[in-house]
Amino acid sequence: MKIVGLTGGIGSGKTTVASIFFDLGVPVYIADIEAKKLTNKSKVIRRKIIALFGEDAYIASGINKKLIADKIFNDDQLLKKVNQIIHPKVAKHFNKWVAKQKGVYCIKEAAILFENDSYKLCDHTILITSPKEDRIQRVIKRDQLSRKEIENRIKNQWSDDIKSKLADSVIENEVLENTQKKVGELHIYLLKRLK
Repeated sequence: MKIVGLTGGIGSGKTTVASIFFDLGVPVYIADIEAKKLTNKSKVIRRKIIALFGEDAYIASGINKKLIADKIFNDDQLLKKVNQIIHPKVAKHFNKWVAKQKGVYCIKEAAILFENDSYKLCDHTILITSPKEDRIQRVIKRDQLSRKEIENRIKNQWSDDIKSKLADSVIENEVLENTQKKVGELHIYLLKRLK
């Protein structure tokens, strides 16, 4: 099974594009969702996160997302440490998941595909881009974050200019109908290319 990496900055529409691929019958792995599940289930991750942030790192419902996000998106070193704790576990989980899938290719949707070099394990990479203001408005609506919090997160991510130099395909996600059309065309291309 070939692996197609799908990435983009916060609010770019990665999950929307992933769901279009899913509707076309492509198996989709959303790394962020799986990372959250593992962060709440894995005793090893829990122990390491508590060692890094203290007992407040977890609340009754699981990881204290607000506390962790406030700290890591203002501290590059802390963000790196958290990624080093979580990403190897997600990579292992993904490999087990891939082994069970059927089809020509699967999608691995991940926020940081280029930043951690995992794009090198993909047979094709797709970058989703979107105008900055659209991204901010989507995240305000979705996560109830302030503009400043979102801009901090955008600042901590690689720019689309840097990522587009590494991506095999770029989809500008502005008008949903256009995005759906581009995904459909790319799907046909990938089926031929990755066979």
